[in-house]
Amino acid sequence: MMDSSHIGKVEKAHRYAQERDRFKFLNFQVVVRGDNGDYIVTYDHGKWDCNSEYFKQHGFDSHTMAVEQLLGEMLISAEAEKLVK
Repeated sequence: MMDSSHIGKVEKAHRYAQERDRFKFLNFQVVVRGDNGDYIVTYDHGKWDCNSEYFKQHGFDSHTMAVEQLLGEMLISAEAEKLVK
């Protein structure tokens, strides 16, 4: 049985999850399953990285762009990054 405090926290969590503008990712690592294998994409304070050859040559690739599209405005902007430091 849950007490009222716990229920309130669960309700607040659901509300927060619906309000995406509350969240800004600073850094993370994710595995993207590509057509030719798995790729490790990292994001660290506005800077992307991926272990694909294309990314090493061009500084972006389909894996980083896909994650960027997925998370959209939840990624920290360059302006916000200045405030974090």
